Amino acid sequence: MPGFLETTSKVANHLFVVSAPSGAGKTTLLDALVRQDPALSLSISHTTRPKRAAEVDGVHYHFTDCASFAAMRDYGEFLEWAQVFGHAYGTSRRTVTDTFRAGRDVVLEIDWQGAKQVRQRWHDPVCVFVLPPSRQALLDRLRKRGQDAPAVIAERMAQAVADISHHDEFDHIVVNDDFDSALHHLRGIVRATREGVALRRAGNAALLRQLLSP
Repeated sequence: MPGFLETTSKVANHLFVVSAPSGAGKTTLLDALVRQDPALSLSISHTTRPKRAAEVDGVHYHFTDCASFAAMRDYGEFLEWAQVFGHAYGTSRRTVTDTFRAGRDVVLEIDWQGAKQVRQRWHDPVCVFVLPPSRQALLDRLRKRGQDAPAVIAERMAQAVADISHHDEFDHIVVNDDFDSALHHLRGIVRATREGVALRRAGNAALLRQLLSP
């Protein structure tokens, strides 16, 4: 397993945006990334989605009602927000700026719609898209979660293909086939950004053709 990330940053206050189709495994990757890097903080989104049994308010999400979310949106309190599967999700501007003032970099776990808004509203965010290794692997992961009915899984698969079609809007692609390798790749992107090193985006042309095929 690779070593810990260096915590000394030559340029302060980096904003990382990580997106993926549902079931690609980005949450597990980001949890591991943040645990290993005390200079990196995962922003906690606000959502109108009902809390699941194992979730904790303020840890997994800030769960809020639709009226409160709409008020925050209308007052411009969100850096980005989006509707996903019938529920609203948003990133508080204050959360990001307060974390920067505390001397830590921020990573946002959001979808491509939110990433697009961040690119429009924030200077030079580093945007990463996480891909599954195949369509079958993605389907297997969605089924193993045991949270959704077959019709919902089919809807999520269709949405995943639509999400993946936006891959070219991101600076980097990480393929989550082997977990340790994917985590190492993510850590390398963070390290290179802090050191001011430009990384070439991996092509992954064959995988993308397979994921996006009808």
